[in-house]
Amino acid sequence: MAKSITSEFTKGLWNEIPPFRLVLGLCPVLGVTTTMQNGLGMGLATTFVLICSNILVSALRNLIPGKVRIACFIIIIATFVTVVELAMQAYAYQLFQQLGMFIPLIVVNCIVLGRAEAFAFKNNVMLSAADGLGMGIGFTLSLGALGGVREIIGTGTFYGASLFGPSFQPFSFMVQAPGAFVCLGLMLCIMNMFGSK
Repeated sequence: MAKSITSEFTKGLWNEIPPFRLVLGLCPVLGVTTTMQNGLGMGLATTFVLICSNILVSALRNLIPGKVRIACFIIIIATFVTVVELAMQAYAYQLFQQLGMFIPLIVVNCIVLGRAEAFAFKNNVMLSAADGLGMGIGFTLSLGALGGVREIIGTGTFYGASLFGPSFQPFSFMVQAPGAFVCLGLMLCIMNMFGSK
């Protein structure tokens, strides 16, 4: 049965949304989502790497020897991560400083490496591009949603703008590491409730 570009794109938006369905890529999910801006920035950076690496892995799949395919995937992914890192330093330096070490860690993000191994190495360029775009958008929306919830509850702001005024007492636990686990767990619960219906 032939795969369709639409189905490969849309699966990453709900059925296989990386942090909530596949439970992959949790390091940046938990580490950088203290604000919505950080979540969206990390998601967009990962999306760029996903699309470009999927396309290149798929285009070179007949030339990459099976025994060294993982090493080749890492070199391809690292190339695009370097492009993202340099572009962010040039055009979004403040965001680059906030994301810090998590940008280079995209190289070993299990979503990117997993899509190269499980999908791009076995499918054509168009399907691989659609898969990368869908997974990337799903990942970006997930990080943005988690960052938005944590920012609203933890600091009383949304995308940097104050929501509740000076009398608001923020629940600062939500912008700390344990708060990331609690928020992710609650969002996983909600996703599973909707998924079961």
